[in-house]
Amino acid sequence: MKENKLHAQNHSAGNAAVSSEDNGTPCPIETPKPTLRLVDAIVLIIGVVIGAGVFRTPSVVAANSPDWFWFLGIWVLGGVVSLIGALCYSELSSTFPNAGGDYHFLKTAFGKGFSFLFAWARITVIQTGSIALLAYIAGDYMSQMLSLGQFSASFYAILVVITLTLINILGIQFGTGLQKSLIALQFIGLFIILAVGFLASPDVPVAVAQEPLLSSGSFSTLSLALIFVLLTFGGWNEAAYISSELKTGSKNMALVLIVSILIITLVYVLINLAFLNVLGLQGIAASEAVGVDMMRAVLGEKGVVLIGTLVSLSALSSLNTTIFTGARSNYALGKDFKPFAFLGKWNGSKSAPVNSLILQGVIAVALIIFGAFARNGFEAMVDFTAPVFWFFFLCSGISLMVLRVKKPNEPRPFKVPLYPITPLLFIGSCAYLLYSSLTYTGRGAWLGVGLLAVGLIFYLLFRSRVSSKNHNGKVNN
Repeated sequence: MKENKLHAQNHSAGNAAVSSEDNGTPCPIETPKPTLRLVDAIVLIIGVVIGAGVFRTPSVVAANSPDWFWFLGIWVLGGVVSLIGALCYSELSSTFPNAGGDYHFLKTAFGKGFSFLFAWARITVIQTGSIALLAYIAGDYMSQMLSLGQFSASFYAILVVITLTLINILGIQFGTGLQKSLIALQFIGLFIILAVGFLASPDVPVAVAQEPLLSSGSFSTLSLALIFVLLTFGGWNEAAYISSELKTGSKNMALVLIVSILIITLVYVLINLAFLNVLGLQGIAASEAVGVDMMRAVLGEKGVVLIGTLVSLSALSSLNTTIFTGARSNYALGKDFKPFAFLGKWNGSKSAPVNSLILQGVIAVALIIFGAFARNGFEAMVDFTAPVFWFFFLCSGISLMVLRVKKPNEPRPFKVPLYPITPLLFIGSCAYLLYSSLTYTGRGAWLGVGLLAVGLIFYLLFRSRVSSKNHNGKVNN
């Protein structure tokens, strides 16, 4: 759930920010310039995707896998599904390059009303849910080093959300300066995990809290495991936000995405092989902080402090970026839609959308409190975000086919191979994961769906007021 993500999504908010001043006075429109090389874009996507999730997700995947073969196979399957989706996004982003990414595709295919629903989902479910989820990862690892009691992870999660929100309110330079330090530590943590995992003897005694009951490999448990794996792969679609910034043109987005996903899949398989080598499948499944348990088994308590600190900082890196970019996409929502105008206020002295940051933080803290009383805070946040996330991913896949019909003459530098089989495979995968996320997860899933329904009702009741502004500061009725 990263510094490069900050760069990509900030253009979306930036475009809205320069479209008009708060008093309606027209001002020049800035557009993204093609400054990225292919290697820059590949590194950007890898940096967006590989984050703190890989230190927490493996335990849930292991608990829902019958053996090590299925455990690793689900990670490979996650890469295959992501690759199919990437081919679809390559056509969308090369044909309709825009800093708005998914927002632009959905608006072009389905209209302003649907784009409002997507923006509503980001502010109430997708982005804030991701913030709460990442905060729980940090909280789980911090609790391994110093427990604060029954709700230790929740206390830490609330603390880091409030702290990082305040840091971002202080100004963009403070926020991005901290980010550069955190992301460097994130990759140090990954290197240590790989080095220790492969150099350690497989028969090292493993200290885990209890022996878990492994899944029987039923359809439902494997589906749940795949949901968590694909969560960890999440973020490659951010390439859509930088499609207009490639020096070589958006036609090369397919190469960027394919290479990125292949590298990410390899890294994930290697990391999980390292965990297996030390902990075994049952040890991974029993762990709430798999990196900590692996280091404890190999290096003792000194290793726990080291990896716990690095992984916590990795989670903070992802969280800091998500807070930064989330507030700016909420700011863009305030500039585009009248009822949310209070979010479209920019504090010049702080160089930050303060109102957006405050509202985002309040919603994230409320979700953390909800997660504290659920079966598990981290899993509750996955339950909460997954159905809404997969619904809009499904709609993005459908938009490819819709836009083939609506805009048949639009130049397409890249066309998805084996059309319509490939997009249908992606749409089918998203539909299945949407169904699984509603069927096999907890009650938090229906809370996310309920908030999406509230957004739909809001739009239907106030559609005359939910008017999108054009770049001249006027309102399109």
